[in-house]
Amino acid sequence: MSRPRGAAAALADRVATLRASASGADGAVLVTVASSGNVTDLELDDRSLGLGAPGLATEILRTIRRAQSALAGEVADAVEATVGAGTETGKAVLDSFTQRFPSSAVPDEPAAPVMPARAPFPSFNPVPSLPHQAPGNGFESGRDSRAR
Repeated sequence: MSRPRGAAAALADRVATLRASASGADGAVLVTVASSGNVTDLELDDRSLGLGAPGLATEILRTIRRAQSALAGEVADAVEATVGAGTETGKAVLDSFTQRFPSSAVPDEPAAPVMPARAPFPSFNPVPSLPHQAPGNGFESGRDSRAR
């Protein structure tokens, strides 16, 4: 019983120290991610300035996804070397990483927005909401001037 627990602890220690890197734009962008998938290093070559701001942002995001996908491969190697890919622990760890960091089928797939688009500025009904209010009686400011 102590053997599997020791192997699982060894896997956890090994995964915690994993790093993966990927490059993009012919080496102009280099990204390194930690085992959490968070970016730990970003290197931009002078050539990256030629991509322009939108192109550079897109290339950085693509490269981050490539590094995260490579991380799943590193975890697979660590699982095989410690607990084995056929064990329940190994399958759970591999599934966790492949779900969080899937290998992109299309390498140049555009990034999905992180947040929804901003809602349009609200418009106000120019008709008074209360029957006793008449237009021109403080309603233009959006609130009843008598409510102060």
